[in-house]
Amino acid sequence: MGSEATRCGVCPRGCALAPGAQGACRARANVDGAIRPTGYGRITSLAIDPVEKKPLARWRSGSTVLSLGGYGCNLRCSWCQNASISQVGERDVAWRAVSPSMLASLAEEAHARDSRMAGVAYTYNEPLVCWEYVRDAGGLVHDAGLSNVLVSAGCVSERVVEEVAPLIDAANIDLKAFSERTYRTLGGDLRCVQRTIELLAATPTCHLEVTTLIVPGVNDSEAEINQLAAWLACVDPAIVLHVTRFHPAWRKRDVGPTPVSLVYELADVARGHLTHVYTGNC
Repeated sequence: MGSEATRCGVCPRGCALAPGAQGACRARANVDGAIRPTGYGRITSLAIDPVEKKPLARWRSGSTVLSLGGYGCNLRCSWCQNASISQVGERDVAWRAVSPSMLASLAEEAHARDSRMAGVAYTYNEPLVCWEYVRDAGGLVHDAGLSNVLVSAGCVSERVVEEVAPLIDAANIDLKAFSERTYRTLGGDLRCVQRTIELLAATPTCHLEVTTLIVPGVNDSEAEINQLAAWLACVDPAIVLHVTRFHPAWRKRDVGPTPVSLVYELADVARGHLTHVYTGNC
């Protein structure tokens, strides 16, 4: 790419981008020699969801959040259920511009209509590929007296996590597997995700939950779930873990759903280390 290439430092991919080039996440690019979040404020999805759908099992149960998503993701999970927005760029999906102030106003209006509406959830695609938007909107949401929820794969640099963590009231991090080899196939890095979990767990104002989707043939062994849960317990035994059932999606439609009995068995394995373990999609 020559000397004009600029390296993005948001995630372990470290994309080296020539002027005008787009990163692997499709939401960042080299604009006039600097890496910019080109997906900033470009919203593809906006809905009010129960917090239990995030999923958050032990944070403000019975409340709702204004959920929004953009486009792009730095991982390539073949089973992605939101591939129509996470695996595309600006030219492949309909989006509308929603500034941080507009988002905060929408959240305030929703809360005024229903006091159970707790705040905003950054979700659906990977919100941290445009972490600057989470930071800017999150500050305004807090100024309005509302909460911020982050739903992320967590495969970003420490700098990014440190920037947004003080603004996050609750987070659910998708821990895809407990294998560096598996993460490499997704374009990610296990240790990077572990560090995100450690940083959020150490943030006193952030309630943390973790989800692991049990994908047949990928991460469905008792040994792997045992190691995963044991590590989470070492970080903080109060961490909530969701052990979730896979359903065929995107490029993994040739594999059947995870047997319900296996999800329950693996949840029991995790309970050997963690107090709060929930099953999902069963």
